[in-house]
Amino acid sequence: MTLSPLQRFIMLSAYDARGKLQRTRLTQFYSSQKAKPSSADQQRIITRSIERLIERGLLIGYGRRTPEKWFIDEVRITAAGKRLAKKSFGTQQSLPFKKRK
Repeated sequence: MTLSPLQRFIMLSAYDARGKLQRTRLTQFYSSQKAKPSSADQQRIITRSIERLIERGLLIGYGRRTPEKWFIDEVRITAAGKRLAKKSFGTQQSLPFKKRK
C-alpha cells in the first residue's frame, strides 16, 4: 500500500502517540516543508488525508457530526494501522528480556 509523505507522517505520529492524537499536532508536518500552503489549504489537505486513511481502515476518527459532514478532532491508529506502520517504518519490537547479573 502506497502512502503519501503526509499520510506516513500521520501514521507515524499516531503510532507514537499510543492513544488519541490531536489534529493540531499534524500541522507540524508543514514546518519542515519548503513550499508551505496557506493555513486553510493545510487543514483541507490534512482532512482529506485523514479521511482516506479512515476509509482504508488504518485510523479511527473522533469528532462531531453535522448534517453535512464530519469534523474530525482526534484520530487513533487501528491494529491494521499498527501492522502497516511497523512494516513500513521498520520498527522492531523489543522483547522483555531480563538482564543477567
